[in-house]
Amino acid sequence: MPSSSLVGAWGEEQAAAYLRRRGYRIEAARYRCRYGEIDLVASRGRFLAFVEVKLRASDAVAKPREYVDFRKQGKIRTTAQYYLSEHPTQLQPRFDVIEIYAPEGVRTRRPVINHMEDAFE
Repeated sequence: MPSSSLVGAWGEEQAAAYLRRRGYRIEAARYRCRYGEIDLVASRGRFLAFVEVKLRASDAVAKPREYVDFRKQGKIRTTAQYYLSEHPTQLQPRFDVIEIYAPEGVRTRRPVINHMEDAFE
């Protein structure tokens, strides 16, 4: 059984591929600083999306997006501000959440991906 960090990386790769297919450019993956981490930073059009990726086998307990609670949103916001201080841009920032349902983990051939743009402020 793969470790949770390997499964998480697989989920982030799935999300990045999904975004690329929709015309996004991946600016950063697994961005980390002293304030926290952001799974993906992606740009398209006039937006720079800070993307939180949530991978689950199912939504039997809760939908993956529900794990991006108020506390997690605050950490993502602070980390995004730090990212923007290091990478100034004219693009409009926003916060997205990508849910990935992979019932067979990394062996899932066709994970279900839900992309919620502007998921929180």
